[in-house]
Amino acid sequence: MKSVVKEKIQRWKCVCAYDGTTFNGWQSQEGGNTVQDLIERQMLKILGRKIRLEGSGRTDSGVHALAQVFHFDADWKHGPEKLRVALQTGLPRSIQLKSMRPVPATFHARFAAKGKIYRYHIYLGQADPFTTAFCWSVNRELDWAAMTAAAKSLRGKHDFWAFSGENDRTYETTVRDLRRLEIKRKGRNVTFTFEADGFLYKMVRSLTGALVNVGLGKLPARGAAELLKTRKRIPEVQTAPPQGLFMVKVIY
Repeated sequence: MKSVVKEKIQRWKCVCAYDGTTFNGWQSQEGGNTVQDLIERQMLKILGRKIRLEGSGRTDSGVHALAQVFHFDADWKHGPEKLRVALQTGLPRSIQLKSMRPVPATFHARFAAKGKIYRYHIYLGQADPFTTAFCWSVNRELDWAAMTAAAKSLRGKHDFWAFSGENDRTYETTVRDLRRLEIKRKGRNVTFTFEADGFLYKMVRSLTGALVNVGLGKLPARGAAELLKTRKRIPEVQTAPPQGLFMVKVIY
């Protein structure tokens, strides 16, 4: 009688980076042109079975990631580095699996996260052909004092409903703790850094668009704080283009 070898299912945590230019975002969808879909197809080839990834959160079409986190459950006996290399081999160069390690079954890429950091890149003027896919070119000077004042008023724990990109979306709560909102400039390069316990759909891009409109004089600095109270989205809360946005880190 043949002995039955039982599978030993292990939970794996992976950190990956990707250039989102040609993808329809992270999350699996019809058509299969997402980062999740490509990795899952490669897993089917390597592991011989369909594996479902659980990501820390979705990124939209055209948005990039320096450290997206996902987990999955699979039987693999050859160590994390060999698994990482095997999966990486069949992926395009625009997706990089940075690390792979076993974790307890209680770990969840999304629900265990304590916060996230995003960064948005702006170029004052017209960016060159080598960086235009990774920033928003703004062809006017910005009012830094007004933007700084507006950013200060947005930090902290608030209801960010007015900065959600989908106001009919069902949320348990639209209150988020925006722990950090920094604006830095080096030459013509401007970066906005956002850290929060969580973000609403298109919240970072909406905050960026609103702050740029403050800098352009289209929205008064005090107007950003007023929107937190009124919970009304107005045209000046512009959704910044996706190519300037990077998921930088998931905090656990």
